Amino acid sequence: MQFIDLGAQRERIRDRLKAAIDKVVDEGRYILGPEVTEFENQLAKYVGVKHVVACANGTDALLLPLLASGIGPGDAVFVPSFTFAATAEVVALAKAEPVFVDIEPDTYNISIESLEAAIAMIKAEGRLKPKAIIPVDLFGIAADYAAIDAIAKRENLLVIEDAAQSIGGSQDGKMCGAYGHVGATSFYPAKPLGCYGDGGAMFTNDDAFAAKLRSFAFHGKGETQYDNIHVGLNSRLDTLQAAILIEKLAILEDEMEARARVAQRYADGLGDVVKASRAPSGGRSAWAQYAIETADRDGLKKHLQEQGIPSVIYYVKPLHVQVAYSHYPRTPGGLPVSEAVPGTILCLPMHPYLGEADQDRIISTIRNYVGSNSAKIAAE
Repeated sequence: MQFIDLGAQRERIRDRLKAAIDKVVDEGRYILGPEVTEFENQLAKYVGVKHVVACANGTDALLLPLLASGIGPGDAVFVPSFTFAATAEVVALAKAEPVFVDIEPDTYNISIESLEAAIAMIKAEGRLKPKAIIPVDLFGIAADYAAIDAIAKRENLLVIEDAAQSIGGSQDGKMCGAYGHVGATSFYPAKPLGCYGDGGAMFTNDDAFAAKLRSFAFHGKGETQYDNIHVGLNSRLDTLQAAILIEKLAILEDEMEARARVAQRYADGLGDVVKASRAPSGGRSAWAQYAIETADRDGLKKHLQEQGIPSVIYYVKPLHVQVAYSHYPRTPGGLPVSEAVPGTILCLPMHPYLGEADQDRIISTIRNYVGSNSAKIAAE
């Protein structure tokens, strides 16, 4: 059993992938070939934005908007602590300071109450200037952008949507990636829309900002690559990866529907014995991961492993307690949810090709384990 079955997807579109890859190799336009622009245009239409700017990876997709906005020393950027390191890493790389904020216990997304407290604290201290918020659509569910955008407008903050796990997801009729002033995503192979290497993209409706992002991603170029108007990066999506992503984007909607069916089956089968993730009201998750929570998480993980069922803990510990980030500011009152969830959360196999028989075996294995443990506790 696979935690994420990329092989099944590859078999589904093998002939189309081979033809797309062969075309790039035969034509020899490996850097910024026509497939890159074609993919950008197709993805912009899918997400519902004016501009998609492809880049080398999801980390650059978060870093480049910070650089293009001039965010740096003396600036504060508010980020959730329960997420992958890249969300805070890019802030530190830009020489600004990440300010860690707690999460909501059900969606695992940034807590609005904790965010408000963090902004008030930074303003009162006066050492840093609040400049941006990077909400994360964790595991594929959109953050609360109605509340986030209201705060950003009031405080004059840039919103950079971290949609690394949520392309294909939506909320209230708007696709993930289209929120905030700019969105950023990753095409790491395990993502719902992933390539066969590293890749990323940025989303915006701002013409001038899109041009600036392209400049910063191409060594800060001006009229030509030998006319440098910014200190930028070398961050390009390879033509081969773009060709692969075009074929994967063509089946993404079908895969989103399949992921939703898998998630619903988990919720129906496990919701009465563990805390099981459910689809958001008024939208859909991209279901990059499917998370459950239970008090005996470590015991359950070991039992699943013994039964040949893979599972993964996302994330082992929040960023604000990790060595690289422990000295940065954090919201007042602590981050209790971010610190508690790593002890109870477990992510189960999730992909569009998970068969019902395999999924039912996962569900029954969990139910039997939790049931037997409950019986033991009751008898003691």
